[in-house]
Amino acid sequence: MLHYPKIPGSGAAPLSHCVAFDKLDGTNLHWCWERDSGWHAFGTRRDEFDLGAAGVAAFGRVHPGLDAAAPVFLATLANPLDALLRDHPNYATFRTVKAFTEFVGPNSFAGAHVPGDPKQTLLFDVWTDGSGFVTPRQFVADFGHLPTPRVVYTGKLTGTFLEDVREGKYGVAEGVVCKGVGPDGPWMVKVKTYAYLARLKRAIGAKWDEYWE
Repeated sequence: MLHYPKIPGSGAAPLSHCVAFDKLDGTNLHWCWERDSGWHAFGTRRDEFDLGAAGVAAFGRVHPGLDAAAPVFLATLANPLDALLRDHPNYATFRTVKAFTEFVGPNSFAGAHVPGDPKQTLLFDVWTDGSGFVTPRQFVADFGHLPTPRVVYTGKLTGTFLEDVREGKYGVAEGVVCKGVGPDGPWMVKVKTYAYLARLKRAIGAKWDEYWE
């Protein structure tokens, strides 16, 4: 099961209003919440484990380098996010929610993490049963006080903005994720910097395109 969709590259970007978030170079993880039982499961984009001791240990064996993810989430985001989902009027009717976070450290790169680095889990998306993903403006309004990626830009998505991101004019290391709402619902695209591309080519060689847009 794919828990989070693959984000299209900038070639799919509609020229409409968006909120652009700093694209953090970490690991995408999901966290499952139910009103009756709270946080009970987690995993990567493609797998899922029980959020008990045995499941956390199994996750660490399957995903070396990510063993700190659950403890960091439980120590930082779990309680304030649980309280918000229970108390905020926008979420009072939902029984099932998935939260999506980026697990990242100061030297994380292309999905690899440096042992011993301090790690964070930053919330970047929320999915609710029946309504799908929270729209970007609502996400900022409701969850922006929690640890989340920086909002880099709000406004019309233009070719000039895309090129400015690539040229490094917005102070982002990897790039940005632009999110908006169109006739068919929420959309998102990713835009990466030329500096990140150069770093990929130096570090990974011929496989650089697997981590590009």
